[in-house]
Amino acid sequence: MSLINICRENNDPFYRYKMPAIQAKTEGRGNGIKTNVLNAADVAKALARPTAYVIKYFGFELGALTNIDDEKEKFVVNGQHDAGKLQDVLDNFINKFVLCPSCKNPETELTITKDDNVMRDCKACGKITSCDPRQKLVTYILKNPPPKKSKKSGTASANVGGGGTKIAEIAEKQQDNESGAGDFAGEAPPSRKVVVKDEDWAVDMSEEAVKARARELEGLTLSSSANDKFEEFGEWLLQGDLPDDVEIFRKASETGIIGEPKTIEVLAQVLFTEDIVDQIEEHKGLLGKLVTSEKHEMSLLGGIERLIGLQHPDLIKSVPKVLMSLYDNDLVSEDVARDWGTHVSKKFVPKETSKKVRKAAKPFIKWLDEAEEESDDE
Repeated sequence: MSLINICRENNDPFYRYKMPAIQAKTEGRGNGIKTNVLNAADVAKALARPTAYVIKYFGFELGALTNIDDEKEKFVVNGQHDAGKLQDVLDNFINKFVLCPSCKNPETELTITKDDNVMRDCKACGKITSCDPRQKLVTYILKNPPPKKSKKSGTASANVGGGGTKIAEIAEKQQDNESGAGDFAGEAPPSRKVVVKDEDWAVDMSEEAVKARARELEGLTLSSSANDKFEEFGEWLLQGDLPDDVEIFRKASETGIIGEPKTIEVLAQVLFTEDIVDQIEEHKGLLGKLVTSEKHEMSLLGGIERLIGLQHPDLIKSVPKVLMSLYDNDLVSEDVARDWGTHVSKKFVPKETSKKVRKAAKPFIKWLDEAEEESDDE
């Protein structure tokens, strides 16, 4: 699971306060280069802070202009900043504007006093402490006060699952159910635009991991209904022989996880074996219906990375062929493949394994770059 502790200094694996790790994508070139923080809204939700506060803090600390578009959920920081660098800056934001200095608990609310001081009101220990007025973000907060909390909004204590997601459109889902097997014949059907929020965690579907999660759940009283759906789906896939693509689609629809990126992560680890290069084309009808955004593409690559890196490390040398098959079958776009192939990530596998996979991907990335250069020349 790639959810990380809100307080990263706390290494307790059962620490209940979680957030998604930062996902960032570099866009543009030269003076127009910028960094799109892909899951800024989900990260901010896990911290119970407005997304604008997080992005503005990045801008102040990195000396960069920012662009915030809440309607389109696009949050941009000018310049090139990798996810690791942004994560470190986010740690500072958390220490200064989220964690209670007294008990180190993130269950705090920001309030503004009559004399214009920004305070952290801790709901865990009751301590009220001020944020450093020298911070540039304090001035921004005073001009843009935090929204008043509703009874249902809560604080970081509600973010054990790292932020919630919703299925895209109920009507569209019903249409998918009615379409049945016909949508899988021949070429992959046209992709539908599904707007979802990425919960940003990886699901290890190896037999050992499933058993380990079952053991953990026996001793826990906290559970997430959203996570239960993926557990149910994963266990169903692992019972006996692998169901056909139509059955898999119907089950995902019945479970209510059609539009979720995590569904792709689970499938990527279950559909494929050591013959993955040939199997990608076999399952392109199913995957073509489910992979409908860049987030879904990243989830597909992440699930395959976990499959190859942890279950079939001997296939690392075949990564270029796997990427080419995904690209040829319109399951992964050029931009997503390049972004994934040039950024080491600990989201799905250990860092060292990720480095090996990215190193193996270099020939394919080089081919993409050369093809783009030839296109520009023409």
